[in-house]
Amino acid sequence: MRGVIFDGAQAQVVDDLEIRGPGPGEVLVSIRAAGLCHSDLSVIDGTIPFPVPVVLGHEGAGIVEGTGAGVTHVAPGDHVALSTLANCGTCTDCDRGRPTMCRKAIGRPGRPFTRRGEPLFNFASNSAFAERTVVKAVQAVRIPDDIPFTSAALIGCGVLTGVGAALNRARVGRGDTVVVIGTGGIGLNVLQGARLAGAVRIVAVETNPAKEAVARLFGATDFVGSADAVRELLPTGADHVFECVGRTSLIRQAIDLLDRHGQAILLGVPPADAEASFRVSSMYLDKAILGCRYGSSRPQHDIALYAELYRRKQLLLDELVTETYPVEDFAKAADDAHHGRVARGVLTF
Repeated sequence: MRGVIFDGAQAQVVDDLEIRGPGPGEVLVSIRAAGLCHSDLSVIDGTIPFPVPVVLGHEGAGIVEGTGAGVTHVAPGDHVALSTLANCGTCTDCDRGRPTMCRKAIGRPGRPFTRRGEPLFNFASNSAFAERTVVKAVQAVRIPDDIPFTSAALIGCGVLTGVGAALNRARVGRGDTVVVIGTGGIGLNVLQGARLAGAVRIVAVETNPAKEAVARLFGATDFVGSADAVRELLPTGADHVFECVGRTSLIRQAIDLLDRHGQAILLGVPPADAEASFRVSSMYLDKAILGCRYGSSRPQHDIALYAELYRRKQLLLDELVTETYPVEDFAKAADDAHHGRVARGVLTF
Protein backbone atom coordinates (compact mmCIF):
# COMPACT_ATOMS: atom_id res chain seq x y z
CA MET A 1 0.00 0.00 0.00
CA ARG A 2 1.02 3.65 -0.45
CA GLY A 3 2.38 5.88 2.28
CA VAL A 4 4.86 8.64 3.14
CA ILE A 5 7.93 7.55 5.06
CA PHE A 6 10.90 9.42 6.50
CA ASP A 7 14.14 7.47 6.86
CA GLY A 8 16.18 10.13 8.64
CA ALA A 9 17.51 11.65 5.43
CA GLN A 10 14.52 12.20 3.17
CA ALA A 11 10.77 11.84 3.00
CA GLN A 12 9.39 9.82 0.13
CA VAL A 13 6.18 8.26 -1.12
CA VAL A 14 6.38 4.47 -1.36
CA ASP A 15 3.90 1.86 -2.55
CA ASP A 16 5.13 -1.25 -0.76
CA LEU A 17 4.11 -0.65 2.85
CA GLU A 18 2.44 -3.44 4.78
CA ILE A 19 0.45 -3.21 8.01
CA ARG A 20 -0.64 -5.81 10.51
CA GLY A 21 -4.24 -6.36 11.50
CA PRO A 22 -5.83 -4.77 14.58
CA GLY A 23 -5.11 -6.38 17.93
CA PRO A 24 -7.24 -6.21 21.08
CA GLY A 25 -8.43 -2.65 21.68
CA GLU A 26 -7.30 -1.47 18.23
CA VAL A 27 -8.98 -0.24 15.05
CA LEU A 28 -7.88 -0.63 11.43
CA VAL A 29 -8.80 2.47 9.42
CA SER A 30 -8.78 3.06 5.68
CA ILE A 31 -7.53 6.64 5.41
CA ARG A 32 -9.38 8.84 2.92
CA ALA A 33 -7.82 12.22 3.74
CA ALA A 34 -4.98 13.54 5.91
CA GLY A 35 -3.97 17.10 6.70
CA LEU A 36 -0.33 18.14 6.34
CA CYS A 37 0.62 19.82 9.61
CA HIS A 38 3.89 21.59 10.40
CA SER A 39 4.58 18.92 13.01
CA ASP A 40 5.13 16.47 10.15
CA LEU A 41 7.58 18.91 8.55
CA SER A 42 9.26 19.36 11.94
CA VAL A 43 10.10 15.66 12.01
CA ILE A 44 11.71 16.01 8.59
CA ASP A 45 13.79 19.08 9.52
CA GLY A 46 14.74 17.71 12.93
CA THR A 47 12.84 20.21 15.08
CA ILE A 48 10.89 17.28 16.53
CA PRO A 49 13.26 14.36 17.20
CA PHE A 50 11.64 11.05 16.29
CA PRO A 51 12.92 7.51 15.71
CA VAL A 52 13.19 6.38 12.09
CA PRO A 53 12.15 4.96 9.75
CA VAL A 54 8.68 6.32 10.41
CA VAL A 55 5.40 6.59 8.55
CA LEU A 56 4.37 10.24 8.78
CA GLY A 57 0.98 11.90 9.24
CA HIS A 58 -1.19 12.49 12.28
CA GLU A 59 -4.29 14.39 11.12
CA GLY A 60 -6.61 12.02 9.32
CA ALA A 61 -10.09 10.68 8.70
CA GLY A 62 -11.38 7.55 7.05
CA ILE A 63 -13.54 4.45 7.30
CA VAL A 64 -13.20 1.66 9.83
CA GLU A 65 -12.13 -1.56 8.10
CA GLY A 66 -11.76 -3.78 11.13
CA THR A 67 -11.70 -3.85 14.91
CA GLY A 68 -9.90 -5.91 17.49
CA ALA A 69 -11.36 -7.65 20.51
CA GLY A 70 -13.09 -5.39 23.01
CA VAL A 71 -13.84 -2.52 20.63
CA THR A 72 -17.52 -1.62 20.80
CA HIS A 73 -17.91 2.11 20.06
CA VAL A 74 -17.03 1.85 16.34
CA ALA A 75 -17.64 -0.87 13.76
CA PRO A 76 -16.59 -1.59 10.16
CA GLY A 77 -18.10 0.99 7.83
CA ASP A 78 -18.18 3.81 10.38
CA HIS A 79 -16.67 7.14 9.42
CA VAL A 80 -14.08 8.29 11.95
CA ALA A 81 -11.76 11.19 12.64
CA LEU A 82 -8.50 10.21 14.31
CA SER A 83 -6.82 11.81 17.29
CA THR A 84 -3.13 11.46 18.09
CA LEU A 85 -3.85 10.85 21.76
CA ALA A 86 -3.36 7.16 22.57
CA ASN A 87 -4.16 7.68 26.24
CA CYS A 88 -4.65 4.71 28.52
CA GLY A 89 -7.98 5.78 30.05
CA THR A 90 -7.16 4.41 33.50
CA CYS A 91 -4.33 6.50 35.01
CA THR A 92 -4.83 9.35 37.45
CA ASP A 93 -4.70 12.03 34.75
CA CYS A 94 -7.15 10.22 32.49
CA ASP A 95 -9.44 9.70 35.46
CA ARG A 96 -9.33 13.45 36.19
CA GLY A 97 -10.38 14.27 32.65
CA ARG A 98 -6.87 15.28 31.54
CA PRO A 99 -6.04 12.69 28.86
CA THR A 100 -3.43 14.95 27.26
CA MET A 101 -1.33 14.45 30.40
CA CYS A 102 -1.43 10.64 30.23
CA ARG A 103 2.17 9.48 30.52
CA LYS A 104 1.40 6.31 28.58
CA ALA A 105 0.38 8.40 25.59
CA ILE A 106 3.73 10.17 25.18
CA GLY A 107 6.96 8.89 23.69
CA ARG A 108 5.94 5.27 23.11
CA PRO A 109 5.60 4.85 19.35
CA GLY A 110 4.56 1.46 18.06
CA ARG A 111 5.70 -0.26 14.89
CA PRO A 112 2.64 -1.65 13.12
CA PHE A 113 4.12 -1.16 9.63
CA THR A 114 6.72 -3.10 7.70
CA ARG A 115 8.48 -2.45 4.43
CA ARG A 116 10.62 -5.10 2.82
CA GLY A 117 10.65 -6.93 6.11
CA GLU A 118 11.81 -3.90 8.14
CA PRO A 119 9.49 -2.53 10.85
CA LEU A 120 8.58 1.17 10.72
CA PHE A 121 7.43 3.41 13.55
CA ASN A 122 4.09 5.18 13.55
CA PHE A 123 4.17 8.93 14.08
CA ALA A 124 2.11 10.41 16.91
CA SER A 125 0.42 7.03 17.42
CA ASN A 126 -1.33 7.71 14.13
CA SER A 127 0.54 7.67 10.78
CA ALA A 128 -2.30 9.03 8.67
CA PHE A 129 -0.09 9.36 5.56
CA ALA A 130 -0.78 5.74 4.67
CA GLU A 131 -3.67 4.06 2.92
CA ARG A 132 -4.39 2.13 6.11
CA THR A 133 -3.34 2.59 9.69
CA VAL A 134 -3.90 0.91 13.04
CA VAL A 135 -4.77 3.05 16.06
CA LYS A 136 -5.92 2.47 19.61
CA ALA A 137 -9.69 2.38 19.91
CA VAL A 138 -9.70 5.56 21.98
CA GLN A 139 -8.19 7.44 19.00
CA ALA A 140 -11.02 6.64 16.58
CA VAL A 141 -13.98 8.99 17.03
CA ARG A 142 -17.15 8.34 15.07
CA ILE A 143 -18.38 11.27 13.00
CA PRO A 144 -21.49 11.80 10.87
CA ASP A 145 -21.25 10.39 7.35
CA ASP A 146 -22.16 13.74 5.78
CA ILE A 147 -18.92 15.50 6.82
CA PRO A 148 -16.39 15.50 3.94
CA PHE A 149 -13.27 13.52 4.78
CA THR A 150 -11.05 16.40 3.67
CA SER A 151 -12.62 18.62 6.32
CA ALA A 152 -13.06 15.96 9.00
CA ALA A 153 -9.35 15.12 8.79
CA LEU A 154 -8.43 18.51 10.21
CA ILE A 155 -10.45 18.13 13.39
CA GLY A 156 -8.02 15.67 14.95
CA CYS A 157 -5.04 18.03 15.25
CA GLY A 158 -5.31 21.62 14.05
CA VAL A 159 -8.88 22.16 15.23
CA LEU A 160 -8.48 20.29 18.51
CA THR A 161 -5.29 22.21 19.26
CA GLY A 162 -6.35 25.71 18.26
CA VAL A 163 -10.00 25.77 19.28
CA GLY A 164 -9.18 23.73 22.38
CA ALA A 165 -6.43 26.14 23.42
CA ALA A 166 -8.98 28.96 23.46
CA LEU A 167 -11.87 27.07 25.05
CA ASN A 168 -10.16 24.52 27.31
CA ARG A 169 -6.75 25.90 28.29
CA ALA A 170 -7.17 29.67 28.22
CA ARG A 171 -10.91 29.52 28.92
CA VAL A 172 -11.49 32.71 26.98
CA GLY A 173 -14.55 34.45 28.36
CA ARG A 174 -17.27 36.53 26.80
CA GLY A 175 -16.04 40.10 26.41
CA ASP A 176 -12.33 39.18 26.72
CA THR A 177 -9.57 40.56 24.48
CA VAL A 178 -7.42 38.12 22.52
CA VAL A 179 -4.24 38.41 20.45
CA VAL A 180 -3.18 35.57 18.14
CA ILE A 181 0.40 35.68 16.83
CA GLY A 182 0.57 33.70 13.58
CA THR A 183 -2.36 32.75 11.37
CA GLY A 184 -1.40 29.34 10.06
CA GLY A 185 -3.63 26.33 10.63
CA ILE A 186 -3.33 26.51 14.43
CA GLY A 187 -3.69 30.28 14.62
CA LEU A 188 -6.84 30.29 12.48
CA ASN A 189 -8.41 27.77 14.83
CA VAL A 190 -7.47 29.85 17.86
CA LEU A 191 -9.22 32.76 16.15
CA GLN A 192 -12.42 30.79 15.71
CA GLY A 193 -12.15 29.38 19.22
CA ALA A 194 -11.98 32.92 20.58
CA ARG A 195 -14.95 33.85 18.37
CA LEU A 196 -16.97 30.90 19.69
CA ALA A 197 -16.10 31.94 23.26
CA GLY A 198 -17.46 35.45 22.69
CA ALA A 199 -14.25 37.49 22.82
CA VAL A 200 -15.01 41.12 22.06
CA ARG A 201 -11.70 41.97 20.38
CA ILE A 202 -9.60 39.41 18.51
CA VAL A 203 -6.37 40.75 17.02
CA ALA A 204 -4.47 38.66 14.47
CA VAL A 205 -0.74 39.41 14.19
CA GLU A 206 0.67 38.25 10.86
CA THR A 207 3.50 39.48 8.64
CA ASN A 208 1.85 38.19 5.45
CA PRO A 209 -0.87 40.69 4.42
CA ALA A 210 -2.39 38.14 2.05
CA LYS A 211 -3.73 36.26 5.08
CA GLU A 212 -5.95 39.10 6.30
CA ALA A 213 -9.14 38.00 4.55
CA VAL A 214 -9.02 34.45 5.90
CA ALA A 215 -8.05 35.66 9.39
CA ARG A 216 -11.10 37.92 9.48
CA LEU A 217 -13.27 35.11 8.14
CA PHE A 218 -12.25 32.92 11.08
CA GLY A 219 -12.93 35.60 13.67
CA ALA A 220 -10.27 38.33 13.73
CA THR A 221 -11.74 41.76 14.41
CA ASP A 222 -8.38 43.39 13.67
CA PHE A 223 -5.35 42.45 11.57
CA VAL A 224 -1.88 43.93 12.13
CA GLY A 225 1.57 43.22 10.80
CA SER A 226 3.54 43.41 14.02
CA ALA A 227 3.19 43.11 17.78
CA ASP A 228 4.03 46.81 18.14
CA ALA A 229 0.80 47.70 16.35
CA VAL A 230 -1.21 45.77 18.94
CA ARG A 231 -0.48 48.46 21.54
CA GLU A 232 -2.35 51.02 19.47
CA LEU A 233 -5.44 48.81 19.58
CA LEU A 234 -5.07 47.54 23.16
CA PRO A 235 -3.09 50.18 25.10
CA THR A 236 -3.23 48.28 28.40
CA GLY A 237 -2.62 44.86 26.84
CA ALA A 238 -4.72 41.76 26.18
CA ASP A 239 -6.41 39.20 28.41
CA HIS A 240 -5.03 36.32 26.33
CA VAL A 241 -2.11 36.17 23.89
CA PHE A 242 -1.49 32.99 21.87
CA GLU A 243 1.92 32.37 20.31
CA CYS A 244 1.32 30.04 17.34
CA VAL A 245 4.64 30.27 15.47
CA GLY A 246 7.25 28.74 17.75
CA ARG A 247 9.85 31.52 17.94
CA THR A 248 11.36 32.51 21.27
CA SER A 249 11.35 36.20 20.28
CA LEU A 250 7.58 35.97 19.70
CA ILE A 251 7.10 34.23 23.03
CA ARG A 252 8.69 37.27 24.67
CA GLN A 253 6.39 39.56 22.66
CA ALA A 254 3.37 37.53 23.73
CA ILE A 255 4.30 38.02 27.39
CA ASP A 256 4.96 41.73 26.92
CA LEU A 257 1.49 42.21 25.36
CA LEU A 258 -0.39 40.96 28.43
CA ASP A 259 -2.69 43.13 30.48
CA ARG A 260 -2.99 42.67 34.23
CA HIS A 261 -4.13 39.14 35.01
CA GLY A 262 -3.43 38.23 31.40
CA GLN A 263 -2.08 34.92 30.21
CA ALA A 264 0.25 33.91 27.38
CA ILE A 265 -0.51 30.52 25.85
CA LEU A 266 2.33 28.80 24.00
CA LEU A 267 1.27 26.69 21.00
CA GLY A 268 4.13 27.06 18.53
CA VAL A 269 6.88 24.45 18.68
CA PRO A 270 10.46 25.83 18.74
CA PRO A 271 13.48 23.48 18.74
CA ALA A 272 13.53 21.16 21.75
CA ASP A 273 16.49 22.96 23.36
CA ALA A 274 15.16 26.50 22.80
CA GLU A 275 15.03 28.86 25.76
CA ALA A 276 12.99 32.05 26.10
CA SER A 277 13.52 34.99 28.45
CA PHE A 278 11.21 37.57 29.98
CA ARG A 279 11.27 40.28 32.61
CA VAL A 280 10.30 38.58 35.86
CA SER A 281 9.02 41.78 37.44
CA SER A 282 6.42 42.05 34.68
CA MET A 283 4.68 38.91 35.94
CA TYR A 284 3.68 40.09 39.40
CA LEU A 285 0.36 41.55 38.29
CA ASP A 286 -1.13 38.04 38.26
CA LYS A 287 0.08 37.28 34.75
CA ALA A 288 0.67 33.69 33.65
CA ILE A 289 2.54 31.72 31.00
CA LEU A 290 0.72 28.54 30.00
CA GLY A 291 1.95 25.64 27.94
CA CYS A 292 -0.73 23.80 26.04
CA ARG A 293 -0.58 20.24 24.77
CA TYR A 294 -3.08 19.31 22.07
CA GLY A 295 -5.59 21.96 23.11
CA SER A 296 -5.99 20.38 26.58
CA SER A 297 -8.60 18.34 24.78
CA ARG A 298 -10.71 15.29 25.47
CA PRO A 299 -10.80 13.94 21.91
CA GLN A 300 -13.77 11.58 22.22
CA HIS A 301 -15.85 14.48 23.54
CA ASP A 302 -14.33 17.39 21.65
CA ILE A 303 -14.13 15.87 18.16
CA ALA A 304 -17.81 14.93 18.36
CA LEU A 305 -18.63 18.44 19.62
CA TYR A 306 -16.70 20.19 16.85
CA ALA A 307 -18.27 17.93 14.22
CA GLU A 308 -21.70 18.99 15.45
CA LEU A 309 -20.72 22.68 15.52
CA TYR A 310 -19.58 22.28 11.90
CA ARG A 311 -22.93 20.80 10.94
CA ARG A 312 -24.62 23.80 12.59
CA LYS A 313 -22.39 26.12 10.56
CA GLN A 314 -20.80 27.54 13.71
CA LEU A 315 -17.34 26.02 13.17
CA LEU A 316 -15.41 26.48 9.92
CA LEU A 317 -13.70 23.41 8.46
CA ASP A 318 -14.10 23.55 4.68
CA GLU A 319 -12.51 27.00 4.68
CA LEU A 320 -9.32 25.60 6.26
CA VAL A 321 -8.65 23.41 3.23
CA THR A 322 -6.67 25.55 0.81
CA GLU A 323 -5.55 22.74 -1.47
CA THR A 324 -5.95 18.99 -1.84
CA TYR A 325 -3.19 16.78 -3.25
CA PRO A 326 -3.02 13.11 -4.19
CA VAL A 327 -0.57 11.45 -1.82
CA GLU A 328 1.88 11.08 -4.70
CA ASP A 329 2.25 14.90 -4.67
CA PHE A 330 3.49 14.97 -1.07
CA ALA A 331 6.66 16.88 -2.02
CA LYS A 332 4.62 19.73 -3.55
CA ALA A 333 2.25 19.77 -0.58
CA ALA A 334 5.19 19.96 1.83
CA ASP A 335 6.81 22.79 -0.15
CA ASP A 336 3.54 24.76 -0.22
CA ALA A 337 3.12 24.30 3.55
CA HIS A 338 6.74 25.23 4.26
CA HIS A 339 6.41 28.50 2.34
CA GLY A 340 3.03 29.42 3.85
CA ARG A 341 1.08 29.16 0.60
CA VAL A 342 -1.74 27.20 2.24
CA ALA A 343 -3.69 27.35 5.50
CA ARG A 344 -3.90 23.57 5.33
CA GLY A 345 -3.02 21.21 2.53
CA VAL A 346 -4.79 17.86 2.56
CA LEU A 347 -3.50 14.62 1.10
CA THR A 348 -6.09 12.27 -0.38
CA PHE A 349 -6.05 8.55 -1.05
